[in-house]
Amino acid sequence: MIQLLTIYGLLVVATGITSLVAGTRHNAMQKIPGRTIALLSLLCAVALIVMHGEWGHTRTLTLFKWGLPFASGAFGCDPLSCFFMLPLLILAACCSLYGSGYLHGHRSGRLQWFFLALLISGMTGVLLARNALFFIIAWEIMSLSSFFLVINDKESEASLKAGWIYFIAAHIGTAFMLLLFFKFSSLTGSFDFSAWEAATIGDSAADALFILALVAFGLKAGFIPFHVWLPMAHPAAPSHVSALMSGIMIKMGIYGILRILVMIAPFHLWWGVLLIGIGCVSGILGVLFAIGQHDIKRMLAYSSVENIGIILLGLGLGITGLSYGRTSIALFGFAGGLLHLLNHSLFKGLLFLGAGAVIRQTGTGAIDRMGGLLKRMPKTGPAILIGSAAICGMPFFNGFISEIMIYVASIESAVMESSPALGLIGLCVTLSLALIGGLAVACFTNFFGIQFLGEPRSDEARQSKEVPLSMRLALWSLAILCLATGICMPVVLPLLKSPLSLFISQGGAAEYEKIASFTMTTSAILLVCAAFFLVAACTLQLLCRGKKQVNDEPTWDCGYALADPSIQYSGSSFGAPIVNFFGKSLSADKSIVKDSSCFPQKNWSFSSSVDDWFLSGFFTPVAKCTGRLFSFLEWFQNGKTEHYILYITLAVLGLIVWKFFR
Repeated sequence: MIQLLTIYGLLVVATGITSLVAGTRHNAMQKIPGRTIALLSLLCAVALIVMHGEWGHTRTLTLFKWGLPFASGAFGCDPLSCFFMLPLLILAACCSLYGSGYLHGHRSGRLQWFFLALLISGMTGVLLARNALFFIIAWEIMSLSSFFLVINDKESEASLKAGWIYFIAAHIGTAFMLLLFFKFSSLTGSFDFSAWEAATIGDSAADALFILALVAFGLKAGFIPFHVWLPMAHPAAPSHVSALMSGIMIKMGIYGILRILVMIAPFHLWWGVLLIGIGCVSGILGVLFAIGQHDIKRMLAYSSVENIGIILLGLGLGITGLSYGRTSIALFGFAGGLLHLLNHSLFKGLLFLGAGAVIRQTGTGAIDRMGGLLKRMPKTGPAILIGSAAICGMPFFNGFISEIMIYVASIESAVMESSPALGLIGLCVTLSLALIGGLAVACFTNFFGIQFLGEPRSDEARQSKEVPLSMRLALWSLAILCLATGICMPVVLPLLKSPLSLFISQGGAAEYEKIASFTMTTSAILLVCAAFFLVAACTLQLLCRGKKQVNDEPTWDCGYALADPSIQYSGSSFGAPIVNFFGKSLSADKSIVKDSSCFPQKNWSFSSSVDDWFLSGFFTPVAKCTGRLFSFLEWFQNGKTEHYILYITLAVLGLIVWKFFR
């Protein structure tokens, strides 16, 4: 397994380098890199699923050894890395196939394929690294390649700003990661993960390691308050890159947290409570911020914050359940969190690719300028509808079963009369999930309805048409997976057994059977309901066949002689009641310009906005204050080479003196 995944990463890098060297002299050359990466990813994903029985066996491969004691080139795979590899491979295949049509004729295509290949191989390296040094190298490859993809439109000031904010956030996370790894090294005397897993960590040291991991990897995961780069970076990047970043790259943050949790077990109760608190805040505020957005990719970016919150709710319940000795709660919590991670990769990747299709055909991401796209994109619209239903947790789709598992864990916690504190935690999670689910339905009713239903609100929407076949194939591949995994969940459940064993070792087998039974029953009910609706639809179709057709007549127009698209609900007006209700927590703002004359002209205007007060109220003032605080050091960085050589010389001399007198 480890050899296969290592070869895959190397072949992807080779494909990117070949694309960069070969150039784009012919149109066919622009499609070859994407289709090659898609084929490699698909074959590797199939092999990974077929060999899932081997996930429980940890494998390590040492490619090379250096003279440095902390730099052995050790790579390996265990159940956790194999589980995260699966959504990475699926999304890499679909996004690369999509990109072969999306980037057709793009002048910077070869650079984008090069950095996309680096991004995929960097994430592969993160999952396979078994040494702190190579983990950081792979992490930096992932961060830098995604940075260059975010700033691909160098003529756009917004893209450059988004890229630099992402760059700063990513490297603040790297700084905390270095502190985390040096702390581990000081406790164990090694930089190898195998030594860290075997070491016994004290309670106070484990608490410090957990906090460092939460900050270091939370900046990549994008949960609140570390989310501010997401709504800027995702709209700036090409859509297939946004799908990869939101679908799996931010999950590398969750992977990092889980990897550290495995090393510092047993878990402490307050860890789970803290994750649940962050999950509640991220889930609720994430979806509220999403409802108030006017750009489809910003809306999806904030929705990713919401779903990261749901994942944290599941993981927090898992840790809390283990702390109370409730294996059933722990297993349903961990299973729901891990499963939602996989499901979110599928439906969020689908929605970002769908958003890219809409933007490509209309030339805009403004929701209020769209409408009526279902008639003009009849093969793309239904796939996006499936993604919208899945992200809302609707039955028959994959988001439903993972959220149901978290509900089961929270409700079981809430009814624990012997543990009032656990009952209160479970009640908070249940209420938060219910609120998040209701708001998500409103958000994605707005997302799909305003774009695809009604009449076009602009010439761009009116002139749109279907996207190329490769883009539709990628969309429908993810849509079918969302539907298939939602109905046939027992087929997917075995993939969770090995990762769950890392967190729950005692009593896990019996409880796993309970999850299997629950999943089988739920899937059976869904299949019966689906069959019933299918039979009912076919019966109705047969009964109506041959009947006289009903004539189409215009509906009552409420007194408007000439219907106009402006009469329809817009995205702003649809979400206005919710935004107004939560106005204080969202920092919502609106402006209305009125014409008070007897015969008003068309100079009335209305605009509304939702301000991310984490950015405007905290991070921006802190950044400005820091800039003023260190402005007196500008003389130090003056651009003169001889001064920099002097600084290096003085630093080396200082280290020699410190070592001599130590």
